[in-house]
Amino acid sequence: MRFLFIIQGEGRGHMTQAIAMYDLLTKAGHQVNQVVIGSSKRRKIPPFVLRRFNCPIELLESPNFVSDQSNKSVNIRKTIWHNTKALPTYLNSLQRLHCLVSDVNPEVILNFYDFLAGVYQAFFRPRSLFVCIGHQYLTDHSSFPWAKNRRFAKQLFLLANNITSWGCYQRIALSLRSLKPEDSSGELLIWPPLLRGEIQAKEPIDGDFLLVYVVNPGYIDDIVRMGRSNPNLKMEVFSDGMNQNLSGLIPANVRFHPLDDRNFIEKLAGCRALVCTAGFESICEALFLKKPVMVVPVAGQYEQACNALDMEIAGAGIWRETFDLQPFLDYLESDNPKDGATIFSRWYTEQQEKIDQWLQDLALKLSKEKTTHPSTNTGLQF
Repeated sequence: MRFLFIIQGEGRGHMTQAIAMYDLLTKAGHQVNQVVIGSSKRRKIPPFVLRRFNCPIELLESPNFVSDQSNKSVNIRKTIWHNTKALPTYLNSLQRLHCLVSDVNPEVILNFYDFLAGVYQAFFRPRSLFVCIGHQYLTDHSSFPWAKNRRFAKQLFLLANNITSWGCYQRIALSLRSLKPEDSSGELLIWPPLLRGEIQAKEPIDGDFLLVYVVNPGYIDDIVRMGRSNPNLKMEVFSDGMNQNLSGLIPANVRFHPLDDRNFIEKLAGCRALVCTAGFESICEALFLKKPVMVVPVAGQYEQACNALDMEIAGAGIWRETFDLQPFLDYLESDNPKDGATIFSRWYTEQQEKIDQWLQDLALKLSKEKTTHPSTNTGLQF
């Protein structure tokens, strides 16, 4: 089958999921002929992502979040205003995406939670099967843990899910926990997370340092204070940006690193535990490598507040509203058996079977469409 990927470029989680899926599909003999990444001036696409796809890659400006002045939390009003002003740019992106899809003529479009892709599907209606992948779609399951007392944020979250999957053939929800779909329609599938081969190949080692990962540079001040408050604790920190004025103020027990995929994986495999914001992918990678986690949800990102609740249910670790390490250090010293990691490992072993069945079902669906529309390709017609 011929695939085209459309990937949200905000954060690294959707991109690493797409890398894992690319490897699974190409290993099974399928073709990924084009990758489109929704980009913005706010965030650069990591070089390791661009290296991992052996096919044409195009960056298109797509709706994205806007941070507050501290570069920590998401400012909803500014996000809405920024994306409203950028509508002419997004219209150009839609036209370019239409050209790419028409040229590639994919049988399946896989959308990794990009907003532009959902709008494209709604208005251009390609004949390709449009399948959406993301942990966010687990909201369709009754066991999803909703963060309380944030009704407006919850509605925005659900709206984002609907926009990214407008008119889709299927949603695939990635989950930390083993869950079964609650209906037999096949419109919602539940899979274990998509983890890259580089993570799966690592052997974890019990290290003597905390690994800290934060994308938003506004958290760097907090991390420096965290290091000063715990001078005997080694910390290896990966961040998207750093205030150069802090370079002389960083305590000796804290080392900063630029975002680098290989170095990060090495540190994750060799750390004692992980401290990060509540991005889904980081939690999954830590669980796979049996590393306890403390997460601090990014303020203004309701999805991360829900992720934090879900990771506690899954037994991955704890969450807090601030980067106060003491509760996590107490947790690490307590009797906290890694039951969560063990249960997760069993759940993860089901992934290949689920993907094989999905590919068989897609092939059958496409075959039926060829029979139903013999004068057309299974690719695009508008």
